Amino acid sequence: MRGDPDIATVAALIGDPARAAILAAVADGRALPAGELAASAGLSASGASAHLNKLMAGGLLALEREGRHRYYRLAGPQVAAALESLSLIATQPRNTVAHSPQAQALRYARSCYDHLAGELGVGMAVALETRGLIAAAGHGKRVNITRAGAEWFDAVFAIDVRDLKPGRHGLACRCLDWTERRHHLAGPLGTRLFQRCCDLGWLSRHRQSRAVELTRKGQHKLREHLGIDSII
Repeated sequence: MRGDPDIATVAALIGDPARAAILAAVADGRALPAGELAASAGLSASGASAHLNKLMAGGLLALEREGRHRYYRLAGPQVAAALESLSLIATQPRNTVAHSPQAQALRYARSCYDHLAGELGVGMAVALETRGLIAAAGHGKRVNITRAGAEWFDAVFAIDVRDLKPGRHGLACRCLDWTERRHHLAGPLGTRLFQRCCDLGWLSRHRQSRAVELTRKGQHKLREHLGIDSII
């Protein structure tokens, strides 16, 4: 219908295997150079350049310049959300998910653009809600931060929720996890919480993938503060 969003064009851009590989490489929010993206997608430099230009023209990638260097990143969290949603459709049924070490690492803990996903991300979201630190707001995506939660985030992570800038769904929201089929925590609070867990040495991000490692310190702290064991 006239006036409807041009879904077909965006779908065609993502649907190309090479471009899908490029998008997946930056799905954790990083900005990467063209050479690294070419290697991730198995492309030549010229082939990668053509795909990068199409993704930028389609509004899926953004360019960052640092001196003479050029870096590419997702155009925004809405692109990451679209990729995660497509993964829900494209992935195999839960009981047939690949069991390679890489797949297991991603399933346990990974970055979903700028927040934590996987078994650990879902486990943290459940623990926060169980303890009354966050609360679902009706049937939508929005999540409320309770008074006890605001005090807890400040005491444990030095996160002052008053300093967070509300996003489309407020200060916190739910994001459906493509491997767990349950929600993890996203939005400004989810982003800041992930950052602080990394800053404090509870989590460690892999350089070459979206996988996130729970450190020994993190295991102890999550058990202490949220009652979470290393295996959810």
